[in-house]
Amino acid sequence: MAAFRGPRVWLWRWRRNPLRRRSDVLEAWIMLAAWAFTVLLGAVTGLATIRAVEHGLAQQRAEWHAVPAHLIEDAPEARGTDPAGRVVWTKVRWAAPDGTPRSGQVRVYAGTTADTPVLVWTDPHGRLVTRPVTVAVARLRACLMGTFAGVGVACVPFIVGRLLRGRLERRRMERWDEEWERIGPLWGRMTS
Repeated sequence: MAAFRGPRVWLWRWRRNPLRRRSDVLEAWIMLAAWAFTVLLGAVTGLATIRAVEHGLAQQRAEWHAVPAHLIEDAPEARGTDPAGRVVWTKVRWAAPDGTPRSGQVRVYAGTTADTPVLVWTDPHGRLVTRPVTVAVARLRACLMGTFAGVGVACVPFIVGRLLRGRLERRRMERWDEEWERIGPLWGRMTS
């Protein structure tokens, strides 16, 4: 059977009480500050990360664009055991924004012949990039990264608060041991 602890009293560490110690008040303020910083820093970091990621992905959507390219060589054929729609890496050539010819590798379907036109995505300097993500995918990615960043940053003040609280608890137990060693021997004299 569980011990009866009595009714739960909210904010007992701040109330006037002859049994309240300075360490109780200090512990209450430390935990209040730890929780406030945990919530505040987690929310601010998460929201800032969401904005930064969404801004970066929107900038990619605005700057990256599709350009026509042509295969330089035939794409390898699909092997007998491979599915017919297999995708392979093949060399392509395209023109950069300044008109200089560029070449690189992209993925195309197996068996595509040389000089076949394909679309490639490039950055403002004409370098190959991946296709930019859609608005919905960008929002999901930003929310996930914001959540992870917010939780990661929120862990710091929470853990620091728990460590400080543990230190206060150890110090309180040490003081109780000191007092018991001083008072304990006198206890037996009072009952005789």
